[in-house]
Amino acid sequence: MNKSGDITGQSIIRAMPPELTNKIAAGEVIQRPSSVAKELLDNAIDAGADHIKLIIKQAGRTLVQVIDNGCGMSAIDARLCFERHATSKIQEIGDLFRIKTMGFRGEAMASIASVSQVEMKTKRVEDDAGTLLEIWGGEEKRFEPVAVDDGTSIAIRNLFFNVPARRQFLKTDATELRHIIRTFQNCALANTEIEFEMHGEGELLYHLPKQHLEQRVAELFGRQYRASLIPFSEETSYVKIHGLLIDPKLAKRSRGEQFLFVNGRPFQHRYLSYVILNLFDSWTRQNEYPFYAIFFEIDPSQVDVNVHPAKMEVKFDDERSIVQLARSVVKKSINQYFAVPDVGESDVFRNDFDLSFDQITGRNYTSGKNFQEQNPVQLPSRINTRNNNVDGRESADWLYNSPETDMPGNRAENIRNVSGGITKTKQGQSRDKGFWQLHNRYILTQTRTGLCVIDQHAAHKRIIYEKALSATEQSLPGTQQLLFAQAVELSATDFALLKELLTIIQRMGFSIQLLSGNTIIINGVPADIEIGDEKKVLKDMLQQYRELGKKPALDARKRVAIAFASRTAIPRGKRLSETEMELLIDQLFACDEPYTDPMEKPTLIYMPLDDLMARFR
Repeated sequence: MNKSGDITGQSIIRAMPPELTNKIAAGEVIQRPSSVAKELLDNAIDAGADHIKLIIKQAGRTLVQVIDNGCGMSAIDARLCFERHATSKIQEIGDLFRIKTMGFRGEAMASIASVSQVEMKTKRVEDDAGTLLEIWGGEEKRFEPVAVDDGTSIAIRNLFFNVPARRQFLKTDATELRHIIRTFQNCALANTEIEFEMHGEGELLYHLPKQHLEQRVAELFGRQYRASLIPFSEETSYVKIHGLLIDPKLAKRSRGEQFLFVNGRPFQHRYLSYVILNLFDSWTRQNEYPFYAIFFEIDPSQVDVNVHPAKMEVKFDDERSIVQLARSVVKKSINQYFAVPDVGESDVFRNDFDLSFDQITGRNYTSGKNFQEQNPVQLPSRINTRNNNVDGRESADWLYNSPETDMPGNRAENIRNVSGGITKTKQGQSRDKGFWQLHNRYILTQTRTGLCVIDQHAAHKRIIYEKALSATEQSLPGTQQLLFAQAVELSATDFALLKELLTIIQRMGFSIQLLSGNTIIINGVPADIEIGDEKKVLKDMLQQYRELGKKPALDARKRVAIAFASRTAIPRGKRLSETEMELLIDQLFACDEPYTDPMEKPTLIYMPLDDLMARFR
């Protein structure tokens, strides 16, 4: 700028072209195929449809299609719906603060069209002909009249075909399909007056007629839920609340069946979820998550749905009242179900309620149980060395078959451990190695220079893990055939995941046959599974596998082996005989990596004799 105030020089700041801004917007709005499915389903609901069909191919990578019988669009509106910031849902600024419709209100369709190949067919009831519109990468390819049924069909093909960097960040097909199914479940739970279908890879995954909420929950998550649902309902001048809980005995070991809705819109609220799950603590074990679906109806002006880029978090004007009411209603419903007298609100909760959000998210708020290791154990250098040249059997010998010259009182002919009654005889004679079980969780045994404490669950998990990994490399896995084959009905999510992992699971020793309708037949199982427990083991394995998906360093084979080992290992709290303890330890030290479980947690700790002696000085 010169002295007279005129702007001089060449500008280096330029407005971005529309195709670039659309791709940037797509990165904010369209994170994965489930984002596309959500937008299309929301638009179909807003169009007044009472029958909606979702079709998926390759977990949404190659196709996400929604067909509805809603109001349809005119030829002009068909084009306008792909313009940025063009929407029928907002007319003035005040509409932003009383939103009742779904969808992304103006940006999503333009963003989707910029990174995919779109084909839309739409027709209003009053029109003689419909409209066909094709857009590839934001560029219009076809626009012409077409004979089509009333309503709208939108097919999104080859998502991110022109943005390969985004496409490579998509997860496995099982993970992406799970996100799509979650989106479908949200829509289906919030709109029981609509008939829904979902098709994946040419198979019908769900067909949900118009039905009551209880029936829909049973169709979505399993018929065993039908007899175990706990309904509740309450109304105040500020908010209405209703929903369903599940009998805690059907709680699962992974998240995914906890749903919150406000005015039909799914949302997330970390503190509210923490409070609700805490109410189940008396009836569930650590890291178990029961199903719940809670619906709030509130004046749209009293809730802000625009605080999150993907519209998944909301802000209530009176957050405290919402949480208190939800807690009170859910607690009352659980207590009535278990015939527990209501003793009123406790001071503990009143104090806990005033905790800040940062304090809550800093805890293990999902279960209300916070077990923290106080004094991490330091393993001796010999044990802590990963790639040493000592195999498992030699390591075991180091622990137990110690030369008498290393023992205190080595000149004595017999050495007796007074407290444990262990007698060490002259060299060359057999002896009782001596094992004790502490609280049915840990195995204690004497070593040549101190005390060894072994976690029986972690140790057995390492044994089964290495055995399972080895089985996947063999051409003929060991399988025990069931006397009677077991039919198992899985959720659509579990069925899709099992289909992806079937080769690995079969090599591990399972004999499984896939049928239609998300049903499988179990004909045989690995030898480590107790007969009669095969259904639960398989379902728990699939849930555990998903949890391990947060650890990208693990490949599918290792994740399956860890999931299997976690479910079949000797539990903490199981009483073992001395023979069983000895066998467990022998098998542990025959492993390639005996000193940690598959998740790198220690299987044993060691306390030197000098440390013990120092504590008595």
